[in-house]
Amino acid sequence: MIKFLAFCFGRRVFRVFSPLIKFVLVMRGIKVGKGFYIEGIPYLKIRGKASNIIIGDNVEIYGAIDLRNRENGKIIIKDNVRLENDSRFVAANDAVLTLEEKCFLGPHNIINCGVDVTIGSYTISGPGVIIQSSNHGMDKGTPIWEQHHTYGVITIGEDVWLGAGAKILAGVTIQDGGVVGAGAVVTQDVMANKIVGGIPAKEIGERPDPS
Repeated sequence: MIKFLAFCFGRRVFRVFSPLIKFVLVMRGIKVGKGFYIEGIPYLKIRGKASNIIIGDNVEIYGAIDLRNRENGKIIIKDNVRLENDSRFVAANDAVLTLEEKCFLGPHNIINCGVDVTIGSYTISGPGVIIQSSNHGMDKGTPIWEQHHTYGVITIGEDVWLGAGAKILAGVTIQDGGVVGAGAVVTQDVMANKIVGGIPAKEIGERPDPS
């Protein structure tokens, strides 16, 4: 219904709609800062503490979002973050997912946190990026779904570009200014200002100096 109203009357409908969504989120125990704006209805699957989900000031979400936590998992979205539609963020165990100020994530991103994941300020992701800080065990003789997970902290620095469909796997650090090509699968660290691509991702270049 809200999308139909926006189709008829423009985005100003969401300016009226957003405070209502914020009110409901706060009533559910989620912390939401001032200037909150959203163009969809959030999906919440909270099996931990709702207060462990924190949304800062002037956060804008251009569609729906899926927020999930369990155990002591925390999701922290800092000030002035921009999120495109239909992304899913999951924090479990004692993991903390942190989106630092002024990062911009594209549509249909999935971030699964069994341990900490941090995305730095001014970092941008394209559509369909997956960030996965856990892996299934896969020993022979036992169904994979019955095996324990292994984990690795993921740290993505400032001013990083993650191309469409990139996959960032457990234990990876991408230093400031790194660039990940579309469709790349990153299994090793990326040095500052380096460009990587491929499966598995390998260094293919470096960001140029200003002309």
